Amino acid sequence: MAARTSRLPAFYKISIPERRAAISEATGVPVEEMAGCLAGGGLPSEVADKFVENVLGTYALPYGVVLNLRINGHDFVAPMVVEEPSVVAAASSAAKMARAGGGFLAETDAPVMISQIQLYDVPAQEAGRAAILAHKDELLAMARRAVPGLVERGGGPTGLEVRTPSTDMIVVHVLVDCRDAMGANLVNTIAEALGERVASLGGGKLGLRILSNLCDHRMIRVRCRIPAEALSTDDLDGEAVIEGIVNASRFAEVDPYRAATHNKGIMNGIDAVVIATGNDWRAVEAGAHAYAARSGSYSPLAVWRRVEHEGRPALEGRLEIPMALGTVGGTLRVHPAARLSLQMLQITSAQELAVVAASVGLASNLAAIRALATDGIQRGHMALHARSVALAAGASGGEVEQVATLIVEARDITLEAARRALRVIRGAAPRPRPHAEP
Repeated sequence: MAARTSRLPAFYKISIPERRAAISEATGVPVEEMAGCLAGGGLPSEVADKFVENVLGTYALPYGVVLNLRINGHDFVAPMVVEEPSVVAAASSAAKMARAGGGFLAETDAPVMISQIQLYDVPAQEAGRAAILAHKDELLAMARRAVPGLVERGGGPTGLEVRTPSTDMIVVHVLVDCRDAMGANLVNTIAEALGERVASLGGGKLGLRILSNLCDHRMIRVRCRIPAEALSTDDLDGEAVIEGIVNASRFAEVDPYRAATHNKGIMNGIDAVVIATGNDWRAVEAGAHAYAARSGSYSPLAVWRRVEHEGRPALEGRLEIPMALGTVGGTLRVHPAARLSLQMLQITSAQELAVVAASVGLASNLAAIRALATDGIQRGHMALHARSVALAAGASGGEVEQVATLIVEARDITLEAARRALRVIRGAAPRPRPHAEP
């Protein structure tokens, strides 16, 4: 069941305990569970010691939430783990703009992953390919026997393809419906189980047996349509903003140097949700960028166009991206904060989680290119960065905002400037009066 509402105005103005209470009300996650889980970064050192080798402790990152998010008619409060200033606020702001046009609309393919089996030094490539295809049913039956639990849950191998990427190589793809798992261990198990038999059929030497992170059978497609008036700024009307955003989109479509930064803006949102839910953000990144380069030239994952909606100008954005996420297994079994994130999202499947992540990605992209097309991205970004500089200079409590304001106004967001500002503030502050002797 989706959250009752993700519209929580002035959320950033209230204290952390008050924010937790508001999110508890919106999602049903108890405040005590939220506070307890996220204390100290959400992962005890003794648990971290079972994750990776040579553990000394944990390294915490900010855990925030995207608000205003409406997808396929339902509201979601989406967790984000990210260190970059402005990303969470920008995604929430852009989600509010999209909400004015009905929110995000999304669809997904089945959660199918690719299991790769490589043969190399193949002496008769065409004959080997034909032999493998002739035994397709046998190989799929073997694959199903390798993952009986997945088959019982309604998933399992669904197809087999044979590729010849070079003249002496054959690569077999077994397509595997992984249900609510990301699927790496499952598809690797299948690759290992079929390797010897594939080699005996195809000839040549048995090479790698591993999943592919270019999961282009597991696509997510998200779109939104935003009325012009929801995009306007103090200085520009909505139609002018649309023109600037469309220009930024087309720049990315013709220039891979711009496309890389355009896509980074998308991944700002996606990665943060993926990390918060205990999923493999490196795999998602690898698949996204490989897909962006599928034509031989690196291109944007999201595009923006001016459209007419009900006789009025609007902006339409579309994102298409491969994404393999899981809601069971792996890190999710043992990471308390990852489990909390799924509880907060109130999702029902891995596909729904991918839809949320992709929608946050499209919102992040919109926020970035709207800023570039209007005020420039530095103003808002540096204002938030100034808080970090103020903290580094030694500011605390209410001093942080005072120092940040001073160095932004001076357009000198440096550590030395923050230290000077802090000295001024503390020098001007009234000294406490001594208590009278009884």
